[in-house]
Amino acid sequence: MSFSPEYRSLVEAKISTVVPIRTKAMFGGVGIYSGDLFFALIAEDKLFFKVDDTNRPDFEQAGMEPFYPYGSPTPMHYWEVPNGVFNDSKQLKLWVEKAIAVAARKKRR
Repeated sequence: MSFSPEYRSLVEAKISTVVPIRTKAMFGGVGIYSGDLFFALIAEDKLFFKVDDTNRPDFEQAGMEPFYPYGSPTPMHYWEVPNGVFNDSKQLKLWVEKAIAVAARKKRR
């Protein structure tokens, strides 16, 4: 995993218009948090949101793929965000809120 500082800055600027965030470099990528909820990550200059059965269909309908760390055959529960969503502030807000809800449900378990 890797990322460019420019892409990280762009993602931070866009998402912080929706919700206050903090980011943390980790394992060659970037973790994105809302409060203590880890809901997104950046890897290879791509943005991924946390998914479960409630929001995975959104990603599947958009033709997106899950995140496979370090070439692992097993994907993580993060899927790539479509460019159309990333560039549409209303859609981005909705998708961010869903990803945060997924992270909150997971944390409660």
